[in-house]
Amino acid sequence: MKILKTLLNNQSIIISNLVIIFFAIVSLVGVVDTVFVTINHYKGVIPPCTLLNGCETVLTSKYSEVFGVPIALIGALFYSTVFLFSLAYLKTKNNKIIIVFLALTALAFLMSLFFIYLQFFVIKAVCEYCLISAAASTILFVTSVFMARRVVASDSSV
Repeated sequence: MKILKTLLNNQSIIISNLVIIFFAIVSLVGVVDTVFVTINHYKGVIPPCTLLNGCETVLTSKYSEVFGVPIALIGALFYSTVFLFSLAYLKTKNNKIIIVFLALTALAFLMSLFFIYLQFFVIKAVCEYCLISAAASTILFVTSVFMARRVVASDSSV
């Protein structure tokens, strides 16, 4: 709770534009990956697996949708939101956006862990597109933790 209060009240630290640009690029990788899978889902086509052999099994499993909505579409919305907030941060330098990053990426990271578990232990097949998304969400989460820690550290040095 103290971290959230610090983030809400502290505008003295500004995260480097390079870090935010990196954040935006990683989120764009996630957008491209998940939009590609979503488009193929609605076309009724399984994207080719070039490195692994489990894409069809994973992408047609009962776990590939929630209430009829493809998980990839939810991922595309997540990555698009992160990208837009990255642009907003570049414009405003508002540290409240760091809270949004931290919350969104933590949730996505936990969901990615769950989906990786499902692939390896329940479905027993692995989809390379899912692994790309999991890597992107992990990188975004680690980066958002770095940004939040930087904001908190600057507050304690004042």
